[in-house]
Amino acid sequence: MSNVRVLVGTRKGAFVLTADGQRKKWRVEGPHFGGWEVYHMKGSPIDPNRIYVSQSTGWHGQLIQRSDDGGKSWNPVGNDFQYEGTPGSHQWYDGTPHPWEFARVWHLEPSLDDPDFVYAGVEDAALFYSEDGANTWKELSGFRGHSTGSSWMPGAGGMCLHTIILDPTNKGRMFAAVSSAGVFRSDDSGKTWRPITKGLHSEFMPDPDAEIGHCVHRIAMNPARPEVLFMQKHWDVMRSDNAGESWCEVSGNLPSDFGFPIALNSNYPNTVYVIPITSDLFHVPPEGKLRVYRSETGGNEWEPLTKGLPQEHCYVNVLRDAMDVDTLDSCGVYFGTTGGQVYVSPDNGNTWDAIVQNLPAILSIEVQTLQ
Repeated sequence: MSNVRVLVGTRKGAFVLTADGQRKKWRVEGPHFGGWEVYHMKGSPIDPNRIYVSQSTGWHGQLIQRSDDGGKSWNPVGNDFQYEGTPGSHQWYDGTPHPWEFARVWHLEPSLDDPDFVYAGVEDAALFYSEDGANTWKELSGFRGHSTGSSWMPGAGGMCLHTIILDPTNKGRMFAAVSSAGVFRSDDSGKTWRPITKGLHSEFMPDPDAEIGHCVHRIAMNPARPEVLFMQKHWDVMRSDNAGESWCEVSGNLPSDFGFPIALNSNYPNTVYVIPITSDLFHVPPEGKLRVYRSETGGNEWEPLTKGLPQEHCYVNVLRDAMDVDTLDSCGVYFGTTGGQVYVSPDNGNTWDAIVQNLPAILSIEVQTLQ
């Protein structure tokens, strides 16, 4: 029977949750890196022992950690993220007289075919890669150097490159999303990029239909159908059926189309999950009811999933990286809240249980299905 490992990044350390395929009894390990903000943890899709971690503090800056034994032990790697090797400087020497500074690594995305190859998306928005297990890094300068780059503006959470998606059927194709610039696609392994925002509409912009400036919160792909993408935008849930060439709104009957995460069922690629938030000013569930909404038709028609979730006086948020799915026969859906709860549904979202209740505020959830 397959096992499940849930990697949880929080404001005050990392936690590793494990269970068998029944997903009823959970072992909770942590905190690893206690006191550090762990923005993202991601395991290699081809090596179950390889895990990468982004951790940071205001005092010590940005560090990358790597585990080669499934999270039992960790090694700091990637010191050349810092200018001239100075730990915690948040600086990257790019050949100019002054180093370029960045705040943190928001997202780590391991390669689909090489456990030593990993991408990193950072704030301010830039894209790096490592070919040696995160020991050394190089910048894919075509992203930060895009002709529209000078017009990119930060969202409320900073100008972060928060999502990286690799197309399993097209080795050169990848997608990246930036708040608040938009979503971009590369067809040559990250050397060059172009905005793919046709159909996005943002009322808060001077030109609501401009190519650049849309606040994309998250995009998602089911590997079985990589040409179909779903997006949770600052407002609106969107869908593309042509690898981002154009988008249409699928918010339908949601109580609010503002939110942060979006996820797809691993077995039914037309089944989509979102967690609505009241508004961009009030980051809590509508009516104080924590509800996951599911569409089994690829959007527009949504149903609330509430069994096992608090339905009164609930005022937590679910951040953009804090939702994921496993790949078991009955798809497990997972999310974490700013109140420190991690919820699991082992039955496609029909029922929910809390794995753990009192962690620090949760920043990211990533799930590994282990054979």
